[in-house]
Amino acid sequence: MSDEPTQLPDSENPHAAEFAVLEALKSEVEVLKDQRLRALAEVENIRRRAEREKAEASQYAVTKFARDMVGIADNFARALAAVPRSVREAADPQVKAVLDGVEATDRQLMQTLERHGVKPVATDGKFDPNLHQAIAEVPGNGKPGGAIVDVVQTGYMIGERLLRPAMVTVAKKEMPAQVSGVDTKV
Repeated sequence: MSDEPTQLPDSENPHAAEFAVLEALKSEVEVLKDQRLRALAEVENIRRRAEREKAEASQYAVTKFARDMVGIADNFARALAAVPRSVREAADPQVKAVLDGVEATDRQLMQTLERHGVKPVATDGKFDPNLHQAIAEVPGNGKPGGAIVDVVQTGYMIGERLLRPAMVTVAKKEMPAQVSGVDTKV
């Protein structure tokens, strides 16, 4: 005879009910372990999402204020552009001092904006509809079609988001002369 206990049919085994309860408990433990792991993963995902949202909120909280400030930067730039270098050099020392003050204030404003994540949109090169707003098509004067010819108003980014698009004029695409059956030479 072997030393292993003989498995009696359930009807004859006095411990069958206890084995069934034990199996049910093991199954329930496995289900609860799975639920616990899923709950922990969900809590971790929520924590990460909250951290990301907090970081974005702090980075982009100044958006409305930054929009107002870039309007002020535009006014400083217009004021400085209104006085050509030749007029400035010939101006009275007091007027020069005022212009120097306006220039210094403009620089400080731009440095402060940059320190808070606000930077001008790049306008060198090709027109990008995600960053630029074309207000007119003009002759390219040697620039290829679609290239930015002039910046009418500087655009700004805050972090990775567009705060305000740059308003630009864009070079017209050169159309090749239409070839028709008629000779236009006289």
